[in-house]
Amino acid sequence: MKIYTRTGDAGETTLFGGGRVSKDHHRVASYGTVDELNAYIGAAVSRVRDDVVRARLQSVQHDLFAVGAILATPPRDDGSMHPHVPPMPRERIDEMERWMDEAETELPALTQFVLPGGADGAVALHIARTVCRRAERAVVHLATLEPVDRDVVPYLNRLSDLCFTFARLENLRSGVPDVVWEK
Repeated sequence: MKIYTRTGDAGETTLFGGGRVSKDHHRVASYGTVDELNAYIGAAVSRVRDDVVRARLQSVQHDLFAVGAILATPPRDDGSMHPHVPPMPRERIDEMERWMDEAETELPALTQFVLPGGADGAVALHIARTVCRRAERAVVHLATLEPVDRDVVPYLNRLSDLCFTFARLENLRSGVPDVVWEK
């Protein structure tokens, strides 16, 4: 199978489960931004020092692939999802909260705004956090126009918080202070 198909040369793409839309369609923007986020999480994985944090981020990458598939698949006429779409990783939302609570026991209390910066892994996580927020905005927009699984936005919201928390943890464990905003 060749990687190129030429079917998108006119600016359209095929959605999973059928149908063609413009490549600037709100659904494509949503899953495309989730795909971009997954790439940035992958970049963070390659830079983060802690094995546990790396493993947790890798599990998030698998989740994001499922989230992208969900977003790439419009619901059927009866509102049901295509049977080959992976399930939404709902349980990860609570798990990410537990990971953040665990990290917070090690982190100093937040008393100032933290700017993106610090150790390489922290910087990569801050970039992933901002892309995650953009993905969240794209999905919120999509949800105003078409049905979206109700857990996608909370998942992305929690993931951006996780990226922030893990960035602070990476700085702490690397002996690099967080970059704080000076008014």
